[in-house]
Amino acid sequence: MGLGRQHELHKRRFGRNLGLGLVLAGFVALVFGLTVAKVGDDGFSMQTQSGAEN
Repeated sequence: MGLGRQHELHKRRFGRNLGLGLVLAGFVALVFGLTVAKVGDDGFSMQTQSGAEN
């Protein structure tokens, strides 16, 4: 017995899984990009309070 045709339910489930996978990959890329931007910021300096300088 050979492999039969794929049921329509499997096609719909694959489409949903693919969409969810793309959304998840986009979220991971967004978090990674924000992390790199925050860690890689060379111009970071602690701000002092204006009242403490006087």
